[in-house]
Amino acid sequence: MLVYEKLHVAWQCVVTAQKANCLLGSIKSSVASRLREVILPLYSALVRPHLESCIQLWRPWHKKDMDLLERVQRRATKMMREMEQLFYEERLRELELFSLEKRRLRGHLIAALQYLKGAYKKAGERLFMRAWSNRTRGNGFKLKEGRFRSDTRKKFFTVRMVGHWNLLPREAVDAPFLEMFKARLDGALSNLV
Repeated sequence: MLVYEKLHVAWQCVVTAQKANCLLGSIKSSVASRLREVILPLYSALVRPHLESCIQLWRPWHKKDMDLLERVQRRATKMMREMEQLFYEERLRELELFSLEKRRLRGHLIAALQYLKGAYKKAGERLFMRAWSNRTRGNGFKLKEGRFRSDTRKKFFTVRMVGHWNLLPREAVDAPFLEMFKARLDGALSNLV
């Protein structure tokens, strides 16, 4: 993982996008079929893991870095037959995919749930603080937001997840099993624009 001294991850995004584009180019040159049944599983198994590897640690927060990674998925969805003429959002809807930004958010919320439910007891004892409230609106399991002077601190996993967690619907947060949480989270994220 490549990180600048001020915790910027632009170089990591560049290297990751290059690796993913090389893999995508290999798929394009070695696979004759352009059917979604062929290209989509190859993209999901070979390319997307590079774009999402250790994303909780090096998540891009600059628009140019996010766009650089998103371009790889744009290219992959355009490779499929009958998808070339559609807009990117329409291709994602047709293929039942999320944008990489939504996938990152999904992964972060799943990791936050695991910390909150005690899957990582030693590491996650005090990562998040619960906000005690008598209000009935929202999900009933709100987290406390901290205040920081530094913008860099605001980008840390434990800080940036609080707002997203607090916006989740009650039925997602109250899910008894991880798989049920994922299904309900997918439903909530698909409603986002």
